[in-house]
Amino acid sequence: MTTAEGEGGGADAPSSSSFREPVRTGGYYHLLKAVVYRDLLIWVRYPVNAALGLFMGVFFFALMFYGGTLVAGQAFSDSIEGLIVGYFLWTLSLGAYSGIMNDIQSEASWGTLERHFMTPFGFGPVVFAKSIAIVFRTFLTSAAVLALMLVITGTSLELNLVTVLPVATLTIIAALGLGLVMGGLGVLYKRISNVANILQFAFIGLISAPVFDLPWARFLPLAQGSAMLQRAMRDGVRLWEFEPTAIAVLVGTAVLYLGIGYAIFGLTTRRARRLGVLGDY
Repeated sequence: MTTAEGEGGGADAPSSSSFREPVRTGGYYHLLKAVVYRDLLIWVRYPVNAALGLFMGVFFFALMFYGGTLVAGQAFSDSIEGLIVGYFLWTLSLGAYSGIMNDIQSEASWGTLERHFMTPFGFGPVVFAKSIAIVFRTFLTSAAVLALMLVITGTSLELNLVTVLPVATLTIIAALGLGLVMGGLGVLYKRISNVANILQFAFIGLISAPVFDLPWARFLPLAQGSAMLQRAMRDGVRLWEFEPTAIAVLVGTAVLYLGIGYAIFGLTTRRARRLGVLGDY
């Protein structure tokens, strides 16, 4: 008997590799953590662009505030709270809309969009994680703009986070759905910047839609959430004090427009894959 055979090292002996633990992949929590970290890292790696974005947001508001005060005087000052809330919601919705749209188009131009289809998680969870990351970053930047607006105007608002965060989040989910539509169309048709820019200004009309005078307007994206956010931040209405129908409409429109946006995004990306233009730019 040889030494190897005596020690149990014959041909039938299991190798050391068979005792290794199976390789474990990260779960959805690790996916979300990695995507949020990546999104914030890309944002801070370009500090000039990030700072200019914040500056321009505050600069345009300052122009409206000082210009309106100069022209309309006290009449404008009496409506300044509504302007602050509306502008805050506009920056939130614009950030969610343009954020997901630009991210998808950037991935296509970098040639990395196809890799998301090959991940163990699937393409849907990756896009969902990207959406959460963009909403999180948008809240950070818009909160900074809101704080500066309050300092500039010397105004105070009711900032109950238990009410403001859910209402604002559900409101901008509809804008996120519109961003998915534009992102999918951008992957398929490449250059749609003119259409995308027009829709940004349409947000102003949606946010200021008279939902109390026109009941059907509350089913438009951003409209119901804007009216509820005005009542929450100006009048101090709490989440549990809203009518159940108002909350139902807010949740329903958020789910509806996000679902429509994701469905159109899925159709356009599948068509882009069939045509072989998913990674073209």
